[in-house]
Amino acid sequence: MIKFSNPTYSAGIELLAGHFHEGSSYRIVRRDGVGDWLLIATVSGKGRFAYTGGELITEPGDWVLIRPGTPHGYGVESSLKRWELLWVHFQPRPHWLPWLDWPAISPGLFKLAIQDGNTMGRFHEVYRLFTGDLRRSEAFAMNSLEALLLECDRQNPLAAMSSYDQRIRRAMDYIERNLARKVTVADIATAVGLSTSRIAHLFRNQSGQTPQQHLEGLRMQRATELLKRTGLSIKLIADSVGFDSQFYFSQRFKARTGQSPRDFRSSAKSRTDAGSP
Repeated sequence: MIKFSNPTYSAGIELLAGHFHEGSSYRIVRRDGVGDWLLIATVSGKGRFAYTGGELITEPGDWVLIRPGTPHGYGVESSLKRWELLWVHFQPRPHWLPWLDWPAISPGLFKLAIQDGNTMGRFHEVYRLFTGDLRRSEAFAMNSLEALLLECDRQNPLAAMSSYDQRIRRAMDYIERNLARKVTVADIATAVGLSTSRIAHLFRNQSGQTPQQHLEGLRMQRATELLKRTGLSIKLIADSVGFDSQFYFSQRFKARTGQSPRDFRSSAKSRTDAGSP
């Protein structure tokens, strides 16, 4: 069974985690990549990753990281017919980006070999916290993911030679501080002392997204939190995340999450009333 995935299906949240035990029919194809970072660790069995120009077979202890917008597919390696994997989709905090500079298999697809069982245990902890019944389960899981990525960075042979440009982190910090106001690429470029063409190139090269895509993703994350945690009107929420028009905000929100803001709030309330995390 081949599943074709919408690249923005998880764009409204910070993190989504899972632990799968899959058989030979499992296939995912993402011709346009996804709108966030994806980390997959092979726990047992073997996985097969397809990318432009080749394929990668993963065994237990192989960790694969995929940057936003990178075309890819993955599934169970055909000769073994089973694959146990831990996975997490996430939107990185700005200071995480240097930790994501892993050895490249191809543009946008990276791999580390980590045989340390304690590190895999940290990944299990991310999943446990995300699916648990804590009131702030996603926030706890994000903190656990930060610790996991730090541990991966400690075992990354390229960490001491990272080519990550700190101006991109400053650009992301600037974006995050200005979600409620109109922000252009020229504003971001001025804030970090680069030309608009240079910031656009560096940002896309190192984050996998354009500055405007990153800005909208953060705005939608903030909006989902406000819809879940507050009783603010949709108009006030739209204003607080930089949209002059409630109608346009609702259009963009539905395009990225699959639900209108009103429906999202209702479904989130239903899950809370039912005791779901």
